[in-house]
Amino acid sequence: MKIRHVSLEDAEQVCHLILRVENDSKYMLFGPGERMVTKEQLHSRILAMESEQRSTIIVAESDDKLVGYLMASGGSSNRTNHTVYLVVGILTDYQGQGIGIALFEFLEQWAKQQNIHRMELTVAHPNEAGIRLYKKMKFTIEGTKRNSLYIDGNYVDEYYMAKLI
Repeated sequence: MKIRHVSLEDAEQVCHLILRVENDSKYMLFGPGERMVTKEQLHSRILAMESEQRSTIIVAESDDKLVGYLMASGGSSNRTNHTVYLVVGILTDYQGQGIGIALFEFLEQWAKQQNIHRMELTVAHPNEAGIRLYKKMKFTIEGTKRNSLYIDGNYVDEYYMAKLI
């Protein structure tokens, strides 16, 4: 397995990866078929992130196939440019194999080089595997967003989690 920053040539593969993760996962923000992301949109986003310095996409590659991603979007004001908001997705067949840990370790090294002080994310309360991963990576729960998601006919809470570097 290889962990690396995304390249422009990855745009189509990352697009398919995001859609597969969203189709397979019960806890992503977008449900199956809800998001329409194109290769061109992702290509533009990668270009923008390269110039922002405080935003990046990190991918996990196995056998020349992308199997996971970790997106970090940096704060856009002087008061928040020390912060990144994270979104992580790993294909179901590759979960539980240390890919999440590897993605976060790579991200933290990048974040230190960018003088990032705070990493934050939200996670659906029923997503126990995600919560375990984030706690293992030393994220702490800072609060609860009550009834913030509507999944399978039920309102679901999200935890707001963060890690200070």
